[in-house]
Amino acid sequence: MTASREIHLASRPRGWPTEENFRLVTTEVPAPGPGQLLVRNTYVSVDPYMRGRMDDVKSYVPPFALDAPLDGGAVGEVVASEADGFAPGDTVLHGLGWREYALLEAKAARTVDPDLAPVTAYLGVLGMTGLTAYAGLLDVAGMRPGETVFVSGAAGAVGSVVGQIAKLRGAARVIGSAGSPAKVERLTALGFDAAFDYHDGPVRELLRTAAPDGIDVYFDNVGGEHLEAAIGAMRLHGRAAICGMIAQYNATEPPAAPRNLALLIGKRLTLRGFLVGDHGHLREQFVREVSGWLRDGRLHHDETVVDGIENAPAAFLGLLRGENLGKMLVKV
Repeated sequence: MTASREIHLASRPRGWPTEENFRLVTTEVPAPGPGQLLVRNTYVSVDPYMRGRMDDVKSYVPPFALDAPLDGGAVGEVVASEADGFAPGDTVLHGLGWREYALLEAKAARTVDPDLAPVTAYLGVLGMTGLTAYAGLLDVAGMRPGETVFVSGAAGAVGSVVGQIAKLRGAARVIGSAGSPAKVERLTALGFDAAFDYHDGPVRELLRTAAPDGIDVYFDNVGGEHLEAAIGAMRLHGRAAICGMIAQYNATEPPAAPRNLALLIGKRLTLRGFLVGDHGHLREQFVREVSGWLRDGRLHHDETVVDGIENAPAAFLGLLRGENLGKMLVKV
């Protein structure tokens, strides 16, 4: 048996979560049985979609159970293996985060090469968030060279990669919104043609200034006022990839916006929600193209790392408040 600390969901939040909704628990993890691995996690992923899993509602992914460990993406080192193809010392990617040690079925793990890229990249730019950006922009929204792209939540793990891919794939103009002057400055450094702090005024006016001729593609991480502004700014046959709506994840009342959905008719707009799991067919192409950009120094990725599994709830709350730049991770 191996002693391990893990984060449990102690209660379901109503509105904004608090530290009291989580509990740090020490448990004993057994040795692996046939076909299993014991993994010492080194980094765990913290992602906005986890907020939805804290509510006991039917969704595309089951809710977290009360008084049980949360889960999510993690990368770690195999310490014991009873499965063919895995040996102690291997670095693996799997889905049992929010804990120090994970006992898992080998079929639920995938080996990654720490010599090809930093292990954290497999949780971010070369992992789920990177594929989300790639698939949403190119497959769901169908961005074409010469178009104007607007990205909300653009300093986050997904949004920052969306904007860079758009430029690398030939967008004429890329605009991002973020929540602080420092984040706006970072977007400009990443190659965005324009960026604004959404606290500086109505988003529709800020977007109109940044894109006076309108936009063709909107990548939505925020929803609400941002989505309404994007609909108003879209040109004929504009497309929106709806990835997330973090502006309403903690809301206790239905959002007021968008109030201009009738514009979809005359403008012939397409608003399409998507899940990254539906785009696995793009993984090889994505890894090949994005890893090449990373090697060439043409694509950059930011990370915010919090130390200690005991601080995972604080990292998650910080993510919801927009305290991260790029991918939010916990170093176990």
